[in-house]
Amino acid sequence: MSTIQNAPAFVSQDLLNSVNVKKNAPAAGSVEADQDKFMTLLVTQMKNQDPLNPLDNAQVTSQLAQLSTVTGVNKLNTTLESLKSSYQSSEALQAANLIGHGVLVPGDRVQLTDGKAIMGIDLATGADSVQVVVTDPRTGKEVQTINMGPQQAGTVPIAWDGVPDPSQVGADGKPVTLRNGNYLIKVVAERGGQALTDAKTLSFDSVGSVTTNAKDGVKLNLPNLGTVSLVDIKQIL
Repeated sequence: MSTIQNAPAFVSQDLLNSVNVKKNAPAAGSVEADQDKFMTLLVTQMKNQDPLNPLDNAQVTSQLAQLSTVTGVNKLNTTLESLKSSYQSSEALQAANLIGHGVLVPGDRVQLTDGKAIMGIDLATGADSVQVVVTDPRTGKEVQTINMGPQQAGTVPIAWDGVPDPSQVGADGKPVTLRNGNYLIKVVAERGGQALTDAKTLSFDSVGSVTTNAKDGVKLNLPNLGTVSLVDIKQIL
């Protein structure tokens, strides 16, 4: 007759605990937690089934298939969250490289400084004729119309010197330039005699800094135009 002796006195309880490690409970909302819940419900259902009308193989297989589907969806969500995080990190690095660079973004203003300004237009389709109308917001009057002729679809940067009429010269013999400040711009584009509604004006600014967070993603901070997204940038200058 064999006997089972207790563990020797020199075997400590800590050693036994380290050998018989208890499995930690899965985190709430994790794939493992959902699997545990599903299996618990399935086992409970099988324990309490009617002995005269037990679950058939098709029912069990169907429920296991549902478990597989739920698990797959949860794993997919986890993977997508991981990809989203990686994408935001990559996007943040890309945005950081734009600091100090000039960009064209959707806007209806152009800033003239000492006869120098940059603006642009964005055409979704080609146009037979394109004009950019500049208005002084202080008076509400149009101060210049820039004829650009026919243009293909795409983004077109425009360097503006602020000279409405080259024939008008000042006392120094140089063309008269409009005063410094912000001006309103609009684009008038036509094709086949019909006005195009997909032509947009673009404003120029430089990237001052970058902000990133989980809620809003990556944002570019422009000193004059405010905050924009990477997708708002039509051209980097």
